[in-house]
Amino acid sequence: MTSIISPDGTFSTETGATDRLLTPGEVARIFGVDPKTVNRWALTGKVPSIRTPSRQRRYLESEVRALLRGPGAFGA
Repeated sequence: MTSIISPDGTFSTETGATDRLLTPGEVARIFGVDPKTVNRWALTGKVPSIRTPSRQRRYLESEVRALLRGPGAFGA
């Protein structure tokens, strides 16, 4: 599967699906925590993340929103 990160902050796949990529700071504001906490969650697998070519961690907005909806909402 080929994926492309656009300069406007969206993530596209071969199927044409797009999703906005959030920074650790943006995710932290959504959850009301420190950005380092968000990165720890990613390291432990609590929050799925993507690495940019420059190795920065980004989070798909749809996955973050699913986590906000509660248990069982992720992947729905």
